[in-house]
Amino acid sequence: MAAAPEPMQVDVSTSNHAATETQVFHIGTRSSILARVQADEVLKALRQAWPHHQFEIHAMNTAGDNNQKTALYKFNDKALWTQELEVLLQEGQLDFIVHSLKDMPTQLPHDLDLGCVTKRLDPRDGLVIKPSLKDKYHSLADLPEGSIVGTSSLRRTALMKKHYPHLKFTDVRGNIGTRLAKLDNPDSEYSAIVLAVCGLQRTGMENRVSMHLSKSNGGMHHAVGQGALGIETRKDDKRVLELLSRIECSKTTRQALAERSLMRILEGGCSVPIGVETEWVARSSYVAESSSVGVMPSDDYDKLTGVATAASQASRPQDEGAEPESSDEMIMRAIVVSLDGSETAEVETRKLVRNKVDAEQFGRDVAKALVEKGAAKILENIMLNRKIIDEQGQA
Repeated sequence: MAAAPEPMQVDVSTSNHAATETQVFHIGTRSSILARVQADEVLKALRQAWPHHQFEIHAMNTAGDNNQKTALYKFNDKALWTQELEVLLQEGQLDFIVHSLKDMPTQLPHDLDLGCVTKRLDPRDGLVIKPSLKDKYHSLADLPEGSIVGTSSLRRTALMKKHYPHLKFTDVRGNIGTRLAKLDNPDSEYSAIVLAVCGLQRTGMENRVSMHLSKSNGGMHHAVGQGALGIETRKDDKRVLELLSRIECSKTTRQALAERSLMRILEGGCSVPIGVETEWVARSSYVAESSSVGVMPSDDYDKLTGVATAASQASRPQDEGAEPESSDEMIMRAIVVSLDGSETAEVETRKLVRNKVDAEQFGRDVAKALVEKGAAKILENIMLNRKIIDEQGQA
């Protein structure tokens, strides 16, 4: 059993509230620089919402952190990044854990829950080109044939193989600083690497992004939950849930639940190339009578109604802090890609999503639509290939 981590930071707040009203909350996180920045982001929001409470942040390395050599796609269990912290949460040594939502398993221990999702930052991937090349090349399409792009994501690799077959791809592990250092080394093989934009934003390095990638700009769907922070709690812990209720973003939460429901049904994870995009759009009376999956392709719908698509909105951030009106719909774009990029199952649809139950159902509906378009066969072949590779490695 994992030992309790040492406190990383203690916020001792001065307050006019009576001492009996002050409570202390213990926050768990991984010990990487980005994880600590994320925990501090949550801490800042909590201090503003509850200035009379005290908070202690506890950071620790997890099994996933301690193994920096194995390619991420070989980790079939996302719990490698969460399970040691979850033990401490279950034992009561922690009150909640701050995760990068894309690293949270979609199946949590029976007594734990996703208690809160905060406002999402930019969920897109970003192309970072080697400094010596960035004045000459500005996109994946620009890079010359045979250029090596580093990424730790099977999803990114599969999508880039689909759209940029002239490039080569190799694994790159480590924290953001380590990956950038590998890229910047004049002797390294990398011409570029792909990272989550939100990680670069949170560490003050978004200026390194040469190209923001999306379905409409480069053909790249992002990872499930990317850009959002998920806070894991003990199930039905009313004290903690009340605390977190003041920092939750309702719109991001519904996006996260829909995306995670999709992945849960398809049994995806780090080792399966599943990409998504979700966004909120104003709902037109043209489709007011129906909100089921596949009512109308969103491109056609937008031509009729004049609603802006993600492509036209790419240059400006969404206002996810405000509550959606009852007329708001969620668009979801989702794709499953074979490892070599040659086969895809892809859907794009929209639905009125008023609450968390609607969000979960929307994810299930989109997963079903993907299966009908051949996703199950693609995923079956990926699992079969991995089993063969594993057996060969053990021989």
